[in-house]
Amino acid sequence: MFTGIVEETGKVIAFTRGADSWKLQIAAAVALQDIALGDSIAVNGCCLTVTQFDAHSVGFDVLEETRRVTSLSSIAPGAAVNLERALRFGGKIGGHFVTGHVDGLGVIEVFEPRGADHYLRVRGPAGQGRYLIHKGSITIDGISLTVAEVSGDTFAVWLIPTTIQVTNLREKQVGAPVNLEFDLLGKYVEKLLVAPQR
Repeated sequence: MFTGIVEETGKVIAFTRGADSWKLQIAAAVALQDIALGDSIAVNGCCLTVTQFDAHSVGFDVLEETRRVTSLSSIAPGAAVNLERALRFGGKIGGHFVTGHVDGLGVIEVFEPRGADHYLRVRGPAGQGRYLIHKGSITIDGISLTVAEVSGDTFAVWLIPTTIQVTNLREKQVGAPVNLEFDLLGKYVEKLLVAPQR
């Protein structure tokens, strides 16, 4: 479980196909603190398991399915990726509850400065707009954000300068894919409402 508060941006060192999985190696600093094999780290919002690490980097095995359905398929060496270690008991929850299980890919339609802030509009997967509510929560590439506008499957958020500076959004452009995770509570409510009564 995560909060959507990015702790640092790591840099992709390598992303190669191995004999049994894709191998992702990322240069990091904060994410390496108190690290252990088997830990969960959100990489651009994808919950991945630590399979190796050293003093300067961390490695993960990535399933073909994970690569296929997330924006990890488009990352290359040198790319900045958002990193967040798993929530710990007694820790702060500054964002919202995030599982690290990506619901689908969005595509950036508008990304521009407006005054001191930035405006970001994303088109989500068809039919997924039902999980979006004005002033509700959305996770974009692992970043907990507040929905400012909703129109069908398209939504917009406003970004403060700090968010641009400390996340990989500083490298994003119109047309770029982003990982989306919709609010967990909304998905549970929908499940309960449509479940057949016994």
